[in-house]
Amino acid sequence: MKRLIFILIPISILWSQLDNTETITKTGTTAAQFLKIGADARGSSMGNAFTAMSGDIGAMYWNPAGLASIHKMETVFVNANWISGINFNYTAFAINLNQLGVIGFSMTNLSVPEDQVRTVSQPNGTGEFFDANDLAITLAYAKRLTDKFSMGGNIKMIRQQIWHASATSFAADLGALFITPFNNIRLGASLANYGSGMQLTGRDQQFSVDPDPTNEGNVEFVNAMYETDAFPLPLIFRVGLAGEIIQTEKSRLSFAVDALHPNDNAEWVNLGFEYAMAETFFVRGGLTTLFREDTEEGLTFGGGVNYRIGRSATQIKIDYAYAAFGRLKNVQRLSLGLSF
Repeated sequence: MKRLIFILIPISILWSQLDNTETITKTGTTAAQFLKIGADARGSSMGNAFTAMSGDIGAMYWNPAGLASIHKMETVFVNANWISGINFNYTAFAINLNQLGVIGFSMTNLSVPEDQVRTVSQPNGTGEFFDANDLAITLAYAKRLTDKFSMGGNIKMIRQQIWHASATSFAADLGALFITPFNNIRLGASLANYGSGMQLTGRDQQFSVDPDPTNEGNVEFVNAMYETDAFPLPLIFRVGLAGEIIQTEKSRLSFAVDALHPNDNAEWVNLGFEYAMAETFFVRGGLTTLFREDTEEGLTFGGGVNYRIGRSATQIKIDYAYAAFGRLKNVQRLSLGLSF
């Protein structure tokens, strides 16, 4: 009987876990959500499936190992009207130092327009105004260790501010990119936003309180401060596969598949493609957040033009991306880049 009980208890526990249909995604449990916004228009138009793509400065965000494919110097400026009138800006610069590798710098800014400060007693406004800003400054490095394998990493300072309260953190990214012997299909992996948590502090959290309001004659006002919790950063692990379906002198059709494992949501898959005509005109499309429940994201598409100035090596790169957000309508990105 005792042996039977010892066998049945683990089986019952396992069955209860298999029968449990509820899942815990930890949605909304991390700070610095702006770090999850796709930075460049090229990767965003491909359904955010860019971990195994290379040869573009946008790789600094998706997988820093892809920076090793930059030949000389490259820079990009991105602007987007994010959801609810929020303004998103991204700028990046990278230079190839030959045997020393590639170094890069980027800055991401998310800003909320000013709004009135409202309280319960003054719902129409106190006469004051507040705003909010997010900032990330990144220093990147990548190196091609062999003709088939590259590695790269980022170190970044992250700051969030709302009215008079702010939080600061430091984080790191790490990525690898491998060109397989199977039709040069690329395999990429990256770990983003590994760092310390963020805790808001500032004079907005200061207040005065009477520690003993029922008695008189004691200290009536004591300066105090609300203590906020420290929230972790949105850690994301990406694994990607990319390659060419068509590869000729005049045309190229590339595909990309990414699988993502975040610490604040369920896993999902991104799909994307890019068609290039003479590496000058580009058409892109993709699907994002596949197999994730309760998502407003989905279809993405866009295009781009690479224009060479005269007979020089300088190219002007213009890219556009459209991303559908369901009930939140859409987000459009426009980027302008230079390659020297």
